[in-house]
Amino acid sequence: MKAVVQDRYGPPDVLRIEDVDQPVPKADEVLIRVRASTVSQTDTHVRAAHPFFWRLIGGFRRPRWRTLGVDLAGEVEAVGSAAAGLKVGDAVFGSPSSFLGSHAEYVCSRTGRALALKPAGMSFEEAAAVYDGGSQALSAMRHADVKPGTHLLIYGASGSLGTAAVQLAKHFGAHVTGVTSAKHVELVRSLGADEVIDYTRQDYTKTGEMYDAVIDAVGKQTFRHGRRALKPGGVFVATDGLDNVLVWVVMRLLRRKGLRFASGRRSKEDVDLLKQLVEAGEYRAVIDRTYPMAEVVDAHRYVEAWHKAGNVVLTIP
Repeated sequence: MKAVVQDRYGPPDVLRIEDVDQPVPKADEVLIRVRASTVSQTDTHVRAAHPFFWRLIGGFRRPRWRTLGVDLAGEVEAVGSAAAGLKVGDAVFGSPSSFLGSHAEYVCSRTGRALALKPAGMSFEEAAAVYDGGSQALSAMRHADVKPGTHLLIYGASGSLGTAAVQLAKHFGAHVTGVTSAKHVELVRSLGADEVIDYTRQDYTKTGEMYDAVIDAVGKQTFRHGRRALKPGGVFVATDGLDNVLVWVVMRLLRRKGLRFASGRRSKEDVDLLKQLVEAGEYRAVIDRTYPMAEVVDAHRYVEAWHKAGNVVLTIP
């Protein structure tokens, strides 16, 4: 089969398409013919080993994962002898149980993990763009304790995580303020945000509004800045940032709360919830651009330029 591979860390040019052995499903796995995936910020971080701590996860000297891709949509091609719940021909979406590996024609995944039947009427491209941002957004919702009446601010509301967070927060009954650039204001408003702030014109910490929680959906804010907009007892949910990590360690030692980190868990419950919301018309995938697998280098360049709205989809021919 064909797959996007890399043998060293570096810029997008380290990626290439290569013929590799097709995986064979274990007893509790299914083999999925991948039709679409996404190129996420996670993919660009792992590819470049930037920030440096990614080497502690993905291999210090060379990549542990030759093939990237955190989510997928495709069809079940084969079923292991002990795999339950899916059959050959089922259209599915979610995430491979190996965490990465879906930038390939085939990938194996355990059926009890983050896989669900694709919503009827949804294209493979749309389905591939549901899970990664959605799972991270659900993690952020839990850390922020979002419930009816929560006043929530989402910084970076037009990205993959951000567009998912706006929709999920409204589902949970929150009053949502989205922060984005001027060109994405209408997009964020169309997703249900009650208020939208253009960060190029206004600093959300200087509006006079105070929030129960602030979610930094793009990893560009610090707790020390964001806490200025928090009510007493409020929570700042970070997704990245060395400064935030250091502050979090100090706060843990002092037994202080207020700063939490969101990292999307890979669970059957989350992918099933997202499927239900899609089918109920409460959640939609936001796609900025679509690239064929042969143009994966260009897709990476676009994603790490930090200008995308929603998701960048990679189609697997």
